[in-house]
Amino acid sequence: MATYEKEFLLKVLENLWKVRKFEQRAMEGGLKGEIKGNIHVCLGEEGTVVGANMALEPTDYITASHRGHGHCVMKSDDLEHTLAELYGKESGFCHGRGGSMHVTKVESGLLGANGIVGGGIPLATGSALASKINHDGAVSVAFFGDGASNQGCFHECINMAAVWKLPIVYFIENNQFAVSTDIHTTCATPTLAQRAQGYGIEGIIVDGTDVLAVYEAMQRAVEHARSGKGPVLLECDVYRYTGHYVGDPAKYMSVEYNTAAHQNDVIDKFKTYLLAEGVASQGELDAVEAAVEERMEKAYQFALDAPLPNPADVLKYNYACDNE
Repeated sequence: MATYEKEFLLKVLENLWKVRKFEQRAMEGGLKGEIKGNIHVCLGEEGTVVGANMALEPTDYITASHRGHGHCVMKSDDLEHTLAELYGKESGFCHGRGGSMHVTKVESGLLGANGIVGGGIPLATGSALASKINHDGAVSVAFFGDGASNQGCFHECINMAAVWKLPIVYFIENNQFAVSTDIHTTCATPTLAQRAQGYGIEGIIVDGTDVLAVYEAMQRAVEHARSGKGPVLLECDVYRYTGHYVGDPAKYMSVEYNTAAHQNDVIDKFKTYLLAEGVASQGELDAVEAAVEERMEKAYQFALDAPLPNPADVLKYNYACDNE
């Protein structure tokens, strides 16, 4: 493993807490009825979200799945307007029109989360094609779950990207369940990264509960794609702590799965590493968490206090309408 500066490592911890506390607040808002509609959180998957996004440049592009809040938080570094979007408020990135599953901030390179399984894969592929045509040096990343790797668009897009050597990373967040279906009952290969062999591209598999391993694997994948060598298929094995959506009883998740998930908690593992390596004291680690908690509380109040959209503006921002 590479050697890292203390400042960087504490930033990693800050980002892990940032994503976790955001998702905890989002789940709480959903259970209390403050946030309307289905909410899908990435609790337990923070290592993939943080490790991958910290390996990207601000000018790179990403798409996310319906479980995309963490990616928006990382790409925008904006808790307030991300949470306001979940709350359906006018102050949200999409003025409350996108909500949980379609939170988007194009200015930050987030081309959108997507409620359609695999829906972001073609968008990221198109973004990569645009970057190749325009020679802008950007890499696009499609983040999606294991279930989406069985969608036709996954295979069509990855084949196209391989033939044209597009600057893209196809990033599988494999939490082992497509809603409630165990991925191993619908895929004949032991890993999903093996599918890269059928397209003549590089496939990488990494432990998603090791945030630094994810960061290093993503650095390698991004450098490969940016240098003109074509796409990479990167699979991160992770766990999710909740059911498919907030309120899902998740009876399909075994005791063994839940036990393994919490024994491999990415934040606990990373804090243990920092202490063992003498990077920081327990007091310093606690201070990082406290600072994020304070910031999250301010974001929550912002989302609560932000105004709802004006019903008279129901057609505003609709591309088919003339009104602005």
